[in-house]
Amino acid sequence: MRHGTMLAAAALTVLSVSPSPAQEVERYRLERTDDGYVRLDTKTGRTTLCQERSGQLVCKMAVEERTAFESQIDDLEARVEALEDRLATLKAGGRSEELPSEEEFEQTLGYMERFFRRFMGIVEEFDREEKTIQPEPPADRT
Repeated sequence: MRHGTMLAAAALTVLSVSPSPAQEVERYRLERTDDGYVRLDTKTGRTTLCQERSGQLVCKMAVEERTAFESQIDDLEARVEALEDRLATLKAGGRSEELPSEEEFEQTLGYMERFFRRFMGIVEEFDREEKTIQPEPPADRT
């Protein structure tokens, strides 16, 4: 029953939010419930449960939000650890990746050879065209 009241309050809050510029200034809205408050983030639609304790409003994330938040933190920590390991390897002067295999090396050389052969063919073709286009020397007038 308690959660139903909070969800109803949150739904009413969502329905009462209009896209007017005056209301966009206020990102969070609080709705009173039997056990405290529901805080609605009008930008994302997320709700947070809040209670008054010793004159202060204490808010806690909903369980599903907390799980998603912790999962994201775990992912970021793993990425940071991987980057730190890679940085340590690079600082030590090591390589972060393996050398290419013999097959990959030969394939790359084949590409380079084809490129240079075509390039040299184009250069020779330009040389031949230049020789055929050169004007003949002027006739002797003597």
